[in-house]
Amino acid sequence: MAQVHVMNHPLIVHKLSLMRDKYTGAKEFREAVEEMSSLLCYEATRDLPMKEVEIETPIAQSKVKVISGKKIALVAILRSGMEMAHGALDLIPNAKIGHIGMYRDPDTMQPVEYYCKLPTDIAHSEVFVLDPMLETGGTAIAAVQFLKNYGVQNIKIISILAVPDSIEAIQESHPDVDIYCAAIDDGLNAEGYIVPGLGDAGNRMYGTK
Repeated sequence: MAQVHVMNHPLIVHKLSLMRDKYTGAKEFREAVEEMSSLLCYEATRDLPMKEVEIETPIAQSKVKVISGKKIALVAILRSGMEMAHGALDLIPNAKIGHIGMYRDPDTMQPVEYYCKLPTDIAHSEVFVLDPMLETGGTAIAAVQFLKNYGVQNIKIISILAVPDSIEAIQESHPDVDIYCAAIDDGLNAEGYIVPGLGDAGNRMYGTK
């Protein structure tokens, strides 16, 4: 069964508190999303494979470890996943970027795909799906399945907030995909928003309604 990693580092907890505050403006909210994403990505890449190489320091020859050359791709769920990608790129500047455009139908609550652009070598990459809010989990489930259809085998989901039902749904559909998030909230309200949550992440990032 896939593992769920809830990151309780003080910096993550502090930035999440800023994001929850309804008085935090769009600029500050975007900055917090980027910073949060970088911190979450740091944890999600903890088990990247390493290899030993020999280098020359200013003093002597030395054997050191470097990342073994595994290809990394960040797949942002549009539109709010874009800011997460910016933060993750600060940490992994050589990562390739993919985009999957999906929205949640307000009547059925099911994901609807409208755009997809992925790196050509996506099947041979370790892929991190960036989706800030795991509400029903439907969008993340669909995105992961889409990637698997392209032959991707190594996938992790990085999110800011999740709820127990979305985690259960993802684990049932994709038991091989680990989830990294900042917090697990209580559940969803009648409108499908996470409670206590932080509102609509995309609207708060871009000042839209």
